[in-house]
Amino acid sequence: MKFFHLSDLHIGLKLMNHDLKEDQEYILRQVVEFAGKEQPEAVVIAGDIYDKAIPPAEAVDTFDRFVSALAAAVPRAEIMMISGNHDSAARINVFRSILQRQHVHMIGLPPRTEKEAMEKVVLKDSHGPVNFYLLPFVRPSMVRTAVGAEDALSYNDALHLLIEREKIDERERNVLVSHQFYLPAGTDAEAVERMDSEIRTVGNIDEVKADILERFDYAALGHIHKPMKVGSDTCRYCGTPMACSVSEAGQEKGILMVELEGKGQVRTTVLPLVPLREIRIVRGTLGEVLEQGCEDFVVAALTDTVDLDVIDMQDRLHHAFPNLLEIRREAVQEVDYSQQGMVMEKLQPFELISAFLKDLDDEEKDLVRDVLCTVQGVN
Repeated sequence: MKFFHLSDLHIGLKLMNHDLKEDQEYILRQVVEFAGKEQPEAVVIAGDIYDKAIPPAEAVDTFDRFVSALAAAVPRAEIMMISGNHDSAARINVFRSILQRQHVHMIGLPPRTEKEAMEKVVLKDSHGPVNFYLLPFVRPSMVRTAVGAEDALSYNDALHLLIEREKIDERERNVLVSHQFYLPAGTDAEAVERMDSEIRTVGNIDEVKADILERFDYAALGHIHKPMKVGSDTCRYCGTPMACSVSEAGQEKGILMVELEGKGQVRTTVLPLVPLREIRIVRGTLGEVLEQGCEDFVVAALTDTVDLDVIDMQDRLHHAFPNLLEIRREAVQEVDYSQQGMVMEKLQPFELISAFLKDLDDEEKDLVRDVLCTVQGVN
């Protein structure tokens, strides 16, 4: 059984006010091309289809054309996707039963009553059935009734109770598709490298212990934007298909192609995705930076130690880099503050204020003296 693992498409995203529509469509076409070549039995998208809960019409159109092209490239495959924390669960859930007849499973809402179960799609190959459990992004308040909890739940408790109530036959091959912040036991959430494009909760209250994933042969995870494993080779975040922030500059992005053979036999391969325009940080003096002009999305980090004409600098950089994101000044001038403090301590209040304000005229000096006299109680 071969399937593609994707997540965090974030269709409609803008990068520092730069429209990424052309770049996202370029990447999605590569996904379709890989699908046509590899012919997976399933394509899984683990949440955050859109960047906003109410996506603009252009984003919906991009997604529509992507799914249509994907279905045409792999007409016998099941296309499965869940909502993420950026998506509107109710909107993703619409026409759910109708789309399933077309082999497209868009699951926006998790089980919300005791009678509801997690959406399960069963595929078969020569080794038997493969059960795909589709679990959209869960907030604890959404599933309290489903798990029979009277009191407020933590994210960790909510996910554990929700998954534990499922009747999972662990003799068969099982795949979980989920969009949450999973952590291996004993791992500090602060030690996990997070990208600037991710939404993070205060105090990492959304963390979930990854031991619950051990029941599955493979966990196709979404939410973390950097490709990473969660304790094992079979519990993985595939990351975004293209960089969504400057913090992702230089990351290699791709599709995770998963191949399940017999029970416990899992092989993963990364199919690289090449962006139309990379995100780069170009560092050096103004002259050195200008020599590297390109069409990529660029942060210019200038190390000049001399003052630069701001208007001229901006014009020249924008000409060299049409997709300039930001200009940073990284020059450091060393100042011996300890010596400066020693000098300042020897100055009288009037001299200290005059040294700070600089270039006071006689009228301003008289005003400073008057204020000092008032503060010090001197008539």
